[in-house]
Amino acid sequence: MSSHREAPEISKDPVADSTDVYAFVSPDACDTVTLIANYIPLQGAAGGPNFYEFGDDVLYEIHVDNDGDGRADVTFQFRFTTHVHNPETFLYNTGPITSLTSASWNRRQTYTLTKVDAHGRATVLGKGLTCPPCNIGPLSTPNYASLAAAAVHKLAGGRKVFAGQRAEGFYVDLGSIFDLGNLRPLQNLHLLGNIFSGPAPGVNTTKELNVHSLALQVPIRELTRGGWNNGDVNDPRATIGVWTSASRRQARVIERGQGKDAESGPFVQVSRLGNPLVNEVVIPMGHKDQWNALPPADDKKFAHYVAHPELAKLLPVLYPGQFPHLDALNKSGKPRADLLAILLTGIPAGIVPGFQNHTGSTEADMLRLNIAVPPAAKPNILGLVAGDAAGFPNGRRVFDDVVTVELRAVAGLTYALVDKSFTPDAAVNAVTDGLGPDSVENPYLDHFPYLGLPYDGYHHPAS
Repeated sequence: MSSHREAPEISKDPVADSTDVYAFVSPDACDTVTLIANYIPLQGAAGGPNFYEFGDDVLYEIHVDNDGDGRADVTFQFRFTTHVHNPETFLYNTGPITSLTSASWNRRQTYTLTKVDAHGRATVLGKGLTCPPCNIGPLSTPNYASLAAAAVHKLAGGRKVFAGQRAEGFYVDLGSIFDLGNLRPLQNLHLLGNIFSGPAPGVNTTKELNVHSLALQVPIRELTRGGWNNGDVNDPRATIGVWTSASRRQARVIERGQGKDAESGPFVQVSRLGNPLVNEVVIPMGHKDQWNALPPADDKKFAHYVAHPELAKLLPVLYPGQFPHLDALNKSGKPRADLLAILLTGIPAGIVPGFQNHTGSTEADMLRLNIAVPPAAKPNILGLVAGDAAGFPNGRRVFDDVVTVELRAVAGLTYALVDKSFTPDAAVNAVTDGLGPDSVENPYLDHFPYLGLPYDGYHHPAS
């Protein structure tokens, strides 16, 4: 969760495992959109001697669909190259790393950023771009903030890019949720909750962990159909769909006695992510790996899992007497039109006053962002359901509480939007894992790349 170790096969390949996708109109540069894709989940900060890094053998991509067919019209590709300056030392660094060109930094990565259009035409936007080192500790990386800032590269056309380690900004109580669907704030109401004396605050499983981020800031006109940007929320061209993917070469041969692989063939997708929690919670175990291998355009075959989510059926069982209206809805067999809209088609006009992020009839899991909605002056972490149209599920900001939003939606909160005769259960507004942005120790930034500085291994040794 959001998409950490979400499928059996990708859980064995963390370098290619996407964890979160964010897309939002940049609050400090409102004529741009920021796109962030995180990889390599659940990194302990103390990672030596082999610190975390992107895979040279992985093709990382951030995709944008601007015509609603679930296929990319704009794709940004990241390819990495690792450089080892002294192969005769076991050390990542042989002294303090004081700059991105520091001679004491032994193992570093650079990358090429390429833009590919809907016709496959590729344009290199940047080459030899430098990643920052991992945040090791006060002796090795004494001024990490300056190293990270130097790794924010300004490119032609008003673009910015960053690729490197950041603090995990997604907060979730994994330990409780996957313990038979327990939510600590409601644990005494659980079917098996007689062992608890009462509710308890949530525990952030991802606290003090890091991820590796691909972050882009690009002009809005670069992402929309025909370069549209006239500020009309109701215009179909206002909404884009965003997802990330990771691909590996089709063939891999382990070279005997060499300690390395040889790869060949076309790239094959092994991971993807659009909306948070979809493959994690909605797609069943036997189909998760297939889901990761397919494009959003093929998601119609998974739509029935969204229309009749397993978690919605479990909540009335796990919390007896708390969700009678949801239980009746489940037993009626009616498809969850609210969830289908939120996750697979976008929300049509007329459902939420003054808002839409509908992309058409194609059912595709994409993070949909209406770029005509300006950043909120006073953001609410519950986003659209709390009246903040600049937040999830209109795109996703780094601090949005997507766990609470999606849990409440599954529990029936949003069904009343599509069926006025339905009344959400009273317990719905209490549904949460009990966490918020204050659960993240390293604070978010108010500027690109928005996720906080990564935790260092000296002060955060547990892993």
